[in-house]
Amino acid sequence: MTTSASPGLARFNADRDRAAELLREVCAARAWAAAVAAGRPYARLDDLLAASDAAMAALTAADLREAVAGHPPIGRPTPGDAQSAREQGGVGGGERAELRRLNLAYEQAHGQVFLICATGRTGAEMLAALKERIGNSAAAEREIVRAELGRINRIRLTRRIEEDPV
Repeated sequence: MTTSASPGLARFNADRDRAAELLREVCAARAWAAAVAAGRPYARLDDLLAASDAAMAALTAADLREAVAGHPPIGRPTPGDAQSAREQGGVGGGERAELRRLNLAYEQAHGQVFLICATGRTGAEMLAALKERIGNSAAAEREIVRAELGRINRIRLTRRIEEDPV
């Protein structure tokens, strides 16, 4: 590790238990968390993000299902969970009912909740993506979900490392 590591990254590197806790908060896929943890120490946040990307690319279909299971449906953030509320902040009250209805149809078609990186997207954008993706093949949807999870993990890792108190 070099001296360029931020205080949050330095703590992530130094404290195995803290790193494991942080990784569980970021992504529910155990294989992803194990792979990222195994790469410690990281000299820079970019190195950690690259390891996250590589671990995401290596996940099996079962690992992806495990990761998705850790996410609440779009339009229904987990009560009391500031992270899911912040990430889904672009969903307005008028869009929630339509998102719920379409998410149920998506779940019937794909066997899991609709997953999208909601950060920075409006409810209308998420609705449009849901409508577009609902008819995708399982293989196509699996790769879209992998990419969306990768984006979510990058945002969450960055936020956790940069916001880690000194």
